[in-house]
Amino acid sequence: MTKTTSKKDKDKGQDPLLARPYKVSHQTLCITGVNFKHRAIIGYVELTIIPQKSTLSRVKLNSKQCRIYRVTVNGAEAAFDYSDPTLEVCQGDTRQRNLDYFSTCHVSAVGSVDSDMGNGELNIHVPHEVYSNVSDGRPLQVSIEFSLEKPKGGLQFVVPDMEGTMAERGAHVFSYGLENSSRLWFPCVDSYSELCTWKLEFTVDAAMTAVSCGDLVDTVFTADSKKKTFHYVLSIPTSAPNIAVAIGPFEILVDPHMHEVTYFCLPHLMSLLKNTADSIHRILEFYEELLSWRYPYSCYKAVFVDQSYENIGSYASLTVFNTNLLHTPRIIDQTPYTRRVIAYAVAQQFFGCYVCMHSWSDVWVGKGIAGYLLGQYIKKFFGKNEYRYWIHSEQQKLVHYETEKELVVLHSKDTSARGRYFHTRHPHTTSWIHSKMAARKSHLITRLVEQKIGFESLLQVFNKLLSLATSAASQKYTPTNWSNMLLSSASFVKLISTVSGKDIHLLLDQWVYQGGVVHFSGSFVFNRKRNLVELELNQKVGEHGIQKYVGPLTVTIQELDGSFNHNVQIEDNTTRHELVCHSKSRRNKKKKIPLVNGEEVDMDLSAMDADSPVLWIRIDPQLTLVRKVEWQQPDFMWQYQLRYERDIIAQHDSIIALEQFPTPASRLALTDILENESCFYRVRMEAAFCLSKVANAMVSSWMGPPAMMSMFKRMFCTQMYTNLIKCNNFSNLQGYFLQKTMPVAMGAVRDAHGRCPKDVLQFILQLIKYNDNGKNKFSDNYYRASLIDALAATVTPSVTMLDTSTDSRTEQALLPETKAVLEDVVRHLNLEKLLPCYQFTITVSCLKAIRTLQKNGHLPSNAALFKSYADPGQFVNVRLVAMEILADFVHVDEDEEVLGWLLDYVENDPIPYVRHKLLQLLIKNPPFTPKEESKLNKESLVERLWTTLNTGLSYDARLRCDLVDLYYTMFGRSRPSCLPPPEFGLLVNLKEKKAAAVLQEDDKASSSTGETHGVKRKAEADPLPPTTPLLTPSDPTLEVQPQEGSNKMRIKIKLGGGGKPPEEQAAGSPEVQKQQQQQEQLATPQAGLPQEPAASKVSDVSAAASKPRPDHKKSSSHPSPHPHQSNSKHHHEQSSSHKQKKKKKHKHKHKHKSKHGSHDDRGHGKPVRSPRP
Repeated sequence: MTKTTSKKDKDKGQDPLLARPYKVSHQTLCITGVNFKHRAIIGYVELTIIPQKSTLSRVKLNSKQCRIYRVTVNGAEAAFDYSDPTLEVCQGDTRQRNLDYFSTCHVSAVGSVDSDMGNGELNIHVPHEVYSNVSDGRPLQVSIEFSLEKPKGGLQFVVPDMEGTMAERGAHVFSYGLENSSRLWFPCVDSYSELCTWKLEFTVDAAMTAVSCGDLVDTVFTADSKKKTFHYVLSIPTSAPNIAVAIGPFEILVDPHMHEVTYFCLPHLMSLLKNTADSIHRILEFYEELLSWRYPYSCYKAVFVDQSYENIGSYASLTVFNTNLLHTPRIIDQTPYTRRVIAYAVAQQFFGCYVCMHSWSDVWVGKGIAGYLLGQYIKKFFGKNEYRYWIHSEQQKLVHYETEKELVVLHSKDTSARGRYFHTRHPHTTSWIHSKMAARKSHLITRLVEQKIGFESLLQVFNKLLSLATSAASQKYTPTNWSNMLLSSASFVKLISTVSGKDIHLLLDQWVYQGGVVHFSGSFVFNRKRNLVELELNQKVGEHGIQKYVGPLTVTIQELDGSFNHNVQIEDNTTRHELVCHSKSRRNKKKKIPLVNGEEVDMDLSAMDADSPVLWIRIDPQLTLVRKVEWQQPDFMWQYQLRYERDIIAQHDSIIALEQFPTPASRLALTDILENESCFYRVRMEAAFCLSKVANAMVSSWMGPPAMMSMFKRMFCTQMYTNLIKCNNFSNLQGYFLQKTMPVAMGAVRDAHGRCPKDVLQFILQLIKYNDNGKNKFSDNYYRASLIDALAATVTPSVTMLDTSTDSRTEQALLPETKAVLEDVVRHLNLEKLLPCYQFTITVSCLKAIRTLQKNGHLPSNAALFKSYADPGQFVNVRLVAMEILADFVHVDEDEEVLGWLLDYVENDPIPYVRHKLLQLLIKNPPFTPKEESKLNKESLVERLWTTLNTGLSYDARLRCDLVDLYYTMFGRSRPSCLPPPEFGLLVNLKEKKAAAVLQEDDKASSSTGETHGVKRKAEADPLPPTTPLLTPSDPTLEVQPQEGSNKMRIKIKLGGGGKPPEEQAAGSPEVQKQQQQQEQLATPQAGLPQEPAASKVSDVSAAASKPRPDHKKSSSHPSPHPHQSNSKHHHEQSSSHKQKKKKKHKHKHKHKSKHGSHDDRGHGKPVRSPRP
């Protein structure tokens, strides 16, 4: 039985440890057979549960898509039943098509099987024979035999279509899923809060290897040596979502530097594995030294698989990586990305697997600590500049999301917390994009906690968390003490207070318990007489995603005598501050100027104000807030800041600001940064793109060769022949990234006519032609791909745009420049088929270039080429870029056939990662939005998406939430505009020149608007916003008259009246009174007269509107609360007095609630008409 909670406890949220009437102490998972041909597994589980209540009569477990054969409790056969409401979220409904309704049903369905609420899909009845064990509190052994065939989620079978045995073909299978998704492949208590010890057994073919969590204690072969069984034991209490397995013909590598670390990869990839895994032992050692704590598990296993759900899947002592992360020593660009991914996966072993979250609302703590540890790794191995650049970019992405889309509340004190169109109380109802942004915000807030309590204190907190978890894990026979291995917001805050003695509740109230970011805009004026800066700061409170900030703020002023910090107090939306300067104006005196890092430099001060000592001003330079700053200062200050400020965030802000100042001084400042080898490479890359924009704005006054061409020749071309590039030498990584970026930036340069200069195009073509990588120890595939991108950047719109449906321009009709671009792109595309490069990066760039030529009118807009590259069998990155282009086809050309083709892949593609990425591409570039008119906006599209959303994605919560995001992007929250208004009819009387609209009160619509007389669904916890009627009683020519004996109204729209108010017309016009009397006579059926069809002079369109649509086939199994609905004809033949009696009874029966509320009141929609005399 589930513990009942008071309203106060419900508002705070129920403790999942108290919701379950039992505690799992141990679980055995045994997979006795794996069939790759039929994509099936068979096995059993045994759970040792300890009753927490003497009245325990049912055991609810989680299990989806598994076929249950037999259940026993202590050896006795147990009855069980299965129910999964997520198979069809909106049950029994055939008319609602808005996301508010779906979201309410979705969260109700997920909550009804949520293990943290004591629920589950599998309901086991405890046999009477073991009731004595329950009353005595003795453990129960629950055994379940199950099988799983052709799973739609949870397990991914990868079986290449080729000849040979399964091992020779590289067939393998692995588990995957979103949080709380282990139920997809074995019965369990699918909750992070339910910890237990594990015994795992997997019987596979002799040529296969099974990799799972824990220690491998034995491997036993069968008598015929055709199969073998791997026995794993995990003695550390672990939750079911942190259990995984991977089975395949893996090649095994033991780390030579750390023998407890083992790597697994598919055949023929060992050389890539050795290079990729070379850094893992250093990552582990770094974290152990940082946390002053050893790696918590006795071993660590890293498995690289194909078609993974995402790049990393972290489980107890096991990480499942994507094979695409592997690389050779020759690859430059992939190396830093792979190391970051691996570092984050290792950090999750400490916080996320070993110390896991208490409930979903506490997920931000573990995610934040793991992200914070990743940041420390980046700072150590990639440098402080890379770390600050990463923090700044993460903050910018979060600011953009919160201000443009959704607020990110990390821990809501309200259990009904939700976004605009989805609930955030459970991982299976939360948008995937929102979850990623919440993880991003989590580590940013953890960094703010570090600034609040100090770096050393925060590390002590982490150490204490690991210490408490280790102490709890050692008590193997007292499961009640394992709660210290769970990490909650309250325990985290309490531990911070204990260790550091500081209170962070204000910080949490600002950034964790509410969403939004801070937005500052400001400017300053220098007061010469008082030698101070008059600063004005404004907060744009009231805009979406913006919260008000009250507290301290740091303002840094770089003066002639050094850099000085000023702490100002922000209290109102607009604040003014007077900051005294420490320097005097020097006029013509020359002296070196000290910078914030202690360096002294010479500056040319001729551009600045002679009476002011201020060089530049910065707001919140240390990123102590999650904020957006719009700061105004003269262009020369931005130029000084770009040249001499050593903080890369300040340089980045300067580059963004100088785009608005296209002057020769800005051009010179950007050029100096490009040529400065001591400057951070990412800043130099941004300066290149900014310089191209400045050059385009200065096209009328630009002097000399095109921007950056002379600079590129000095850096990378031979001295004797300046047009001939040197042989590639990428040993200088900063030079390599700059050599990749500058041609792309040059391709964006335009002349006075808006076209790319011929010199630039010819120069890029020569770079491609004379590219020589023969003596380079690094691969040049990314560099060649960037040159193709540079060619695409040179393309400008055609003078005569093609008619995509009829025109078929020949090669001879192309301009020479366009023809040269096309030939090079096609040559590289064909060459890739013979000599493919790493991850087909050149093919990806060539496909993008062809689409650029199409969009600019040089090639016919044909999707056939991109469809061929999007088919299964192509490399996943090539497929995704082809799908991205096809999504652009749908958006630009409104191609219904291509949209249907893409939706087929959304529904049926065998790789879940591709389906997920395709939906993300459609969300980023949707076919249309609610504000756009599109021929694609059809009822058939709505029905297809709604059907897939409702019933087609029950086994992949991420895909279902992705489709919710797409549905919202295209149609919004409310009912799609392409659908006809439900239950609306219009009666038009041409003779009397007036119209009457008949609105039928629908019970389902009433329940969705929260009206008391409607039938309310049990699943609807939150009332939906009422719909706006097409006509309102406030209109000056409208009258509403209730009809006796029925639940409908008659609305009369008068086409006239001379501009008088309706009240005056009704009071003073005899004709109006006469019409009203006639209308009342028509509204009341006369006894004894036959009910004939409507007269030919009355156009009745309400009948068509009141008929049920073809999709209204499902009806509730519950009896209708309106018995008189069963015979609509008989109802219309009743006398008016009898109808009034029925009406009273009808109101009483409306108070009863139905579970599904799917009854139909359409019989009342027909208007009552009397025969004409």
